[in-house]
Amino acid sequence: MTSTRKIILMMSMSLDGYIEGPNREIDWHLVDDELHRHFNDHLRDMGALLSGRVTHELMAGFWPTADADPSITGPMAEFAGIWREMPKIVFSRTLERADWNTTIMREVDVDRIRALKAQPGGDLALGGADLAAAFMAHGLVDEYRIYVHPVLIGSGKPLFPSSDTRTALRPAGTRTFGNGVVLLHYRAPDGP
Repeated sequence: MTSTRKIILMMSMSLDGYIEGPNREIDWHLVDDELHRHFNDHLRDMGALLSGRVTHELMAGFWPTADADPSITGPMAEFAGIWREMPKIVFSRTLERADWNTTIMREVDVDRIRALKAQPGGDLALGGADLAAAFMAHGLVDEYRIYVHPVLIGSGKPLFPSSDTRTALRPAGTRTFGNGVVLLHYRAPDGP
């Protein structure tokens, strides 16, 4: 029996539920070497990174050459290599082209996403609040790996928009990192 690849939402958020401040600031993220090694360990075997245009452009603006900076830490340099080699799918109606092993999809097509999940390979890491909301609306998220940073930022872009849908999740574990970040790991009720 072949198993279907899972779509795993991996996002950092503030304790009050925001992924970025009102001016898109993420300077409150506490990503130290321990947390970065953890990200690398989980992302290394993924089959692809799925993101929206804004998240993709943010990543593409830094990671392709990040390991050329001699001041970068070992885990960050390692992630630069992981990011460059990882297949990426960016969802955008406006992006004309994308480099670094990236495919552009114009919209969240449920049938295409299910076909992607049925392909062989590692699980699929999903990032970006708007894209996550679209995937959640179609019941496409199998796991949630939410990294809660010990800060209240007051306002900004929430990870989870208001919704009339209630989704019960199954706990799959927690982990507290030395810098105070807490991983909350959940699975969808009908997931593996």
